[in-house]
Amino acid sequence: MTLKILTVAGLATFEIYAAIPAGFAFGLPAWLIFLASLIGGLVGVFVATFLGDKIKAFLAKYRKPKPEKPKTGLIYTIWEKYGIIGLGFFGTMTVGAPVSIGVGVGFNVPLQKLLVWCCLGVFTRCALFTAIGYYGLKLF
Repeated sequence: MTLKILTVAGLATFEIYAAIPAGFAFGLPAWLIFLASLIGGLVGVFVATFLGDKIKAFLAKYRKPKPEKPKTGLIYTIWEKYGIIGLGFFGTMTVGAPVSIGVGVGFNVPLQKLLVWCCLGVFTRCALFTAIGYYGLKLF
């Protein structure tokens, strides 16, 4: 049982979309799947935040400054419209927290604010998809 819980938490560190179905496939109760995926998802957020800052500092030592490009395109439009909330919360809900944090590091977003919104996104994502999985299985 402990190995199943750790597997769900480990999968959630990288991708919650894989962790929650794995928990149901293991036959774990829904509340345990929620807790394991929440803990794993939050660990993934903090690891990505810590490593993102370290990787950015490492690359900055060896990178030559590039000329400033015009800020156009879809990602800039979304960034201009929704800001940190869109990147942290909605980005975590759609593509995942590590990707959102990576984009935030690229945009020089204050990581403390982004971290809060990513954590809220992980909590909402875990609760929503665990409930969908639980009630979806009740239909069968």
